[in-house]
Amino acid sequence: MSNQSLFTPYRMGDLELPNRIVMAPLTRMRAQSHDHVPTALQAEYYAQRASAGLIIAEATAISPEGFGWADTPGLWTEEQVRGWRRVTDAVHAAGGRIIAQLWHTGAISHPELLDDAQPVSASNVDPGQISVTRSGRKPTVTPRPLTKGEIEVTVADFARAARNATKAGFDGVQILANYLYLISQFLNATTNLRQDEYGGSFENRSRFLFEVVESVLGAVDAPRVGVKISPMHEGGAFQANDETLPVTEYAIQKLGAYNLSHLLLMGNTTDFTGTPLEKLANDGMFHHFRPLYKGTLIANLKMDRDRGNRLIAEGLADLVAFGRPYIPNPDLVQRFAENAPLAEIDWETVYAAGSHGYSDYPTYQSS
Repeated sequence: MSNQSLFTPYRMGDLELPNRIVMAPLTRMRAQSHDHVPTALQAEYYAQRASAGLIIAEATAISPEGFGWADTPGLWTEEQVRGWRRVTDAVHAAGGRIIAQLWHTGAISHPELLDDAQPVSASNVDPGQISVTRSGRKPTVTPRPLTKGEIEVTVADFARAARNATKAGFDGVQILANYLYLISQFLNATTNLRQDEYGGSFENRSRFLFEVVESVLGAVDAPRVGVKISPMHEGGAFQANDETLPVTEYAIQKLGAYNLSHLLLMGNTTDFTGTPLEKLANDGMFHHFRPLYKGTLIANLKMDRDRGNRLIAEGLADLVAFGRPYIPNPDLVQRFAENAPLAEIDWETVYAAGSHGYSDYPTYQSS
């Protein structure tokens, strides 16, 4: 362990982390479907993984309007706060640290998840993705644009969820500003066709992001607030265009002025070959953005032990987030320390119900 960068302690904002191994946020669909309250099973699952330097909890809806994935949790009711308190208490009792990820799905939601209401977004552009509803996966529909008044309410909803996260015992929050969801829908020139102060220029398209950040900072101190953001190339309206990288550069550089606890940067989720993001493939993402962001940077996606150690040693990241390896390896820290083999994922149970393939993966027993 002594020669592995992943096992050196690190101070992230107000948190002292015993190692630099982060459990990435993973949607697992184990919350109660009728009220989006986390369960005792989720408390058990997260506590099993408390040896991580930091756990980032699964994406959690900030409001009924922001909800958009079946059987995922929320942070807008007192019952949800109490459910999450059970989780955070279990993690803390096991010696861990856990932060909440704040989520508004926007156009990725579906009328089936919204009592037949139309999903909202920056503009009325179908993102061409898939919604995960209670009755199965379905194509997204055309959303309706948020009014300015609704934008104000949504910004306030992020702050309320952040306050609720504190009440629930979380050690901080992370704003989900990348991938396919609402903040990305404002940043993306294809899904944001607005003619007001929230559309057009980089500054205008990122206005919603920074209103959310400043609203959350009014509820939680900056050393406990982070952001997840990165450029991406997905299908439909989220295919990379000539503005994908510049608007992300603008946003990340501006985020650096807020003295946040961290920025989580994902590597390429798809093949960047032949796209405007081609130079960001593999380690290119971290080479490109490390000079632009001077605060704590968490690298994520397609990580293994050796790559994580190397990225930290080369100064390209301060912490490394592991997603899929944490599904079947609750004791990932121990396995990395002992160079033990990793268990394989049972993919049939990733998005399922109950403890099988969730909290019943065994720990490693060395011979």
